[in-house]
Amino acid sequence: MKIKATLLALTALFAFGGNAAAADNAHSAPAVQGYDVVSYQTGKRPVRGSGHYVATHDGATYIFSSQENLQTFKNNPERYAPAYNGYCAFGVSVGKKFVGDPEVFRVVNNRLYLNLDATIQDDWLKDIPGRIKSADKQWTKIENKDPAAL
Repeated sequence: MKIKATLLALTALFAFGGNAAAADNAHSAPAVQGYDVVSYQTGKRPVRGSGHYVATHDGATYIFSSQENLQTFKNNPERYAPAYNGYCAFGVSVGKKFVGDPEVFRVVNNRLYLNLDATIQDDWLKDIPGRIKSADKQWTKIENKDPAAL
C-alpha cells in the first residue's frame, strides 16, 4: 500500500511540478550571451550580467550587472533590447540569421546592433544606414523562421 501511495505522489509531482519546471526553463538561455544590454549604452565596454538581476522581454531572458540597470531596462526595454533579437545585423540585412557576437557591436541611434564577427562588421560599417534599412525589411520576412531554414 505504501508503494502505491508513493507512486501516486510521484505521479502527481511530475504531473504538476513537471509542467511548472518546464515553464521555468522556457527562458533559460540568457539573451546576448549573458551581457548586460544596458551597459552597452552607459559604459565604455559591455559587461556581463549577474543571475541576481533578471528580466524577460519578448521571450528572451536578460541579465544585468546591477539593480539600477535592471530597472532601467524595465522602464524602456525596447530601447535596450538588441535589434533583430540579437542576430547579426549584417546577416539579417541579407536574409540570414547568424548568432551575434556580444563583443562585436555598435550602438546606432540608441539601438544595439550585433554582428557575427569583426570581418562581417567591417562590411556592415561601410553602409550602416543602408544595411539597417535592408535588415528592417528582411526582418519582417524572417523573424519567425528557423535560422537553419534560411
